[in-house]
Amino acid sequence: MKDFSLISVRVLVKTQNGIPRKFNTKTKKNIKMKKASLKTIAEKMKDLDFCMMTTTDGRQVVHSRPMSNNGKVEYDGDSWFFTFEDSNKVRQIEKDDKVSLVYQTDDMLFIECYGTASITKDKGTLEDKWVDGLEQWFPEGIETPGICLIKVTSKRVTFWHKEEEGEYVSS
Repeated sequence: MKDFSLISVRVLVKTQNGIPRKFNTKTKKNIKMKKASLKTIAEKMKDLDFCMMTTTDGRQVVHSRPMSNNGKVEYDGDSWFFTFEDSNKVRQIEKDDKVSLVYQTDDMLFIECYGTASITKDKGTLEDKWVDGLEQWFPEGIETPGICLIKVTSKRVTFWHKEEEGEYVSS
């Protein structure tokens, strides 16, 4: 089944396999997004913190929740999130590792990262990713029982910012 949303008189957004594509109604052809480099994506993401993380449960029901990647980070294709290993999102990722992260700014910048998630409890990685302020949720720091990290490795990152758009696809 294909979903269509009217964007303008001659351009629709057509969703195929969950991937939004512009579609010219006159020529009946997809309009490809401009390619973006990882450097371009990293520059746009440098000040982004909160996103909506979407996972799928075992019944193919999607679940979204706000998550913080802990402030200003150098984006390299991976996003990291502290959580507890007994959370629903961890159980969902263990069953289906495909996730989506959606960021938005007040300046009309939208970024969607689609990729795979994994869970790590490695103390060295926890220590490396730790930032001040996390003790609000994890009072014993990286020694908090049940603490873990979700690592999301993006396969595709798409952005829309006013008149500009682009897509980065990892190799």
